[in-house]
Amino acid sequence: MARIEGVDLPRNKRIDIALTYIYGIGRSTALKIVADAKVDGSVRTQDLSEVEVAAIREVIQRGHKVEGELRKDVAMNIKRLIDINAYRGLRHKRGLPVRGQRTHTNARTRKGPRRAITRRK
Repeated sequence: MARIEGVDLPRNKRIDIALTYIYGIGRSTALKIVADAKVDGSVRTQDLSEVEVAAIREVIQRGHKVEGELRKDVAMNIKRLIDINAYRGLRHKRGLPVRGQRTHTNARTRKGPRRAITRRK
């Protein structure tokens, strides 16, 4: 089983698909990594040699920010927005949509389940 950046890649998927299981690597980035490592993208993860795995690992470490380092950067960016009292930081802090979506009717994913309003008698 190939283990890259602390992530066990699925054994029976193509390597260009399996790389997307790493946080920070999508389809287009995975294709670029496979091309830079000079590995055939249609090869299954279980069929990779140690040399090919090492080449992929080296390409990722050399030119891409993934997993823990990327998560830390994203968290620090959000913390910076909150600290400088930016509007986007305020939205993050309140748990509301950040990118200008309407909240009157939608935004249930971000706001959570509806809370019942209790009436006074």
